[in-house]
Amino acid sequence: MNELREKTCVVTGAASGIGHALATAFVEAGARVVLADVDESRLAESAEGLRRAGGDVLAVRTDVARAADVEQLAGRAWETFGAVHVVCNNAGVASDAPLWESSLAEWEWMIGVNLWGVVHGIRAFVPRLLEQGVEAHVVNTASIAGLISEPGLGAYKATKHAVVSLSETLRHELALRRAPIGVSVLCPGFVRTRMADASAGAAPGAPRARVDAAHRQALEHGMAPSVVAQRTLAAIREDRFWIRTHTDWEGPIRTRALDVVDARDPATRTKPQAEERRT
Repeated sequence: MNELREKTCVVTGAASGIGHALATAFVEAGARVVLADVDESRLAESAEGLRRAGGDVLAVRTDVARAADVEQLAGRAWETFGAVHVVCNNAGVASDAPLWESSLAEWEWMIGVNLWGVVHGIRAFVPRLLEQGVEAHVVNTASIAGLISEPGLGAYKATKHAVVSLSETLRHELALRRAPIGVSVLCPGFVRTRMADASAGAAPGAPRARVDAAHRQALEHGMAPSVVAQRTLAAIREDRFWIRTHTDWEGPIRTRALDVVDARDPATRTKPQAEERRT
């Protein structure tokens, strides 16, 4: 999809971080943008800022963990703009604890947003894209964490590995249909986002992101979301599947891949990548 001007792009998790950067980049490219986020106040701020910049935007409060919300999002997008051309299933949350210490609520929160959010996005949008019959593209946000299995962030990694596999399968299945729909999976490393401050809600006992000092510092010094967004737009235009933004993770990715190919026991690093960055 070389031309994004006057196309309609849907972005979940659009109130901050990578999602907001994607929405901004689409507006700058001349596209109409549908913004979705569970944080209604930040969503309104994001939409107003993009409108002041000349963007034609629609904001829809959406909890991607709820199928009905995502169905409503798709309906509003087509009702308002008449077509959708790019769907970015981007919303995500993280929490760090040993697998056996992650609470059931944390597991449900991360699986609900990170995995079910993508599943709901595919189920709500892909049938409509197929029926529409024009060139389109789906971007699913995974993570470098979906390509490695180092210590830490175990529940988060599980969801992101699932998103990578789901995205590969989606690309294969659409290709077999000869559908004019491209698929990309976004696998960034550390990016300057508010993920470390995310919460499932204000109710007592609701999960909040648990991020250790090393990971928090790595996020604070991470890549600018705008850079990730521009690399994502380039991949959409070039119909590239893999969007890898951080070359400093090539070693761990290669090691893990060779462990699988050679049926070796997983190589355990003495320090997670985030701690190495801190030191």
